[in-house]
Amino acid sequence: MARPAILFDRDGTLNVDRGYTFRPSDLEWTPGAREAVKRVNDAGFLAVVVTNQSGVARGFYAEADVVAFHDAMIADLATIGARLDALYYCPFHADATLEAYRHADHPDRKPNPGMLLRAMAELDLDPQRVAMIGDQESDLAAAAAAGVRGALYSGGDLAQLVQDLLADLAD
Repeated sequence: MARPAILFDRDGTLNVDRGYTFRPSDLEWTPGAREAVKRVNDAGFLAVVVTNQSGVARGFYAEADVVAFHDAMIADLATIGARLDALYYCPFHADATLEAYRHADHPDRKPNPGMLLRAMAELDLDPQRVAMIGDQESDLAAAAAAGVRGALYSGGDLAQLVQDLLADLAD
């Protein structure tokens, strides 16, 4: 049975974007972000992160640093009884300084829908009950290309935006 989900962009949506944020010590949640994830969990939806991480391709940090940052997010959410069900990231970029990560138009790099489509397939998500929340037009473009609802987060209380989306998706 296909499941409902909220897909979250990371930097600028769940956490404050400090420009290539990767150190766990720099984790600062946006207003209402932790509560937003908890609301998703409590509603029986999956909470999934889909994030571009071009800092890897640019040599600013390694994939292990992305994983460590995600581990810090998971640990902090656990303190309020919240969880992320899956995390997807794209380390590729056309202007990569590291050859292994140079890709002109990687299917996972938003605005392409690759990460969203992979999450939908691997997690058996119902596209009619999935929404993508992000702070960039590329997030909304990826949602549209994946055939799911997109919601722009432009600041304020993320938990309120999630509550409104959950109500719409429950209908």
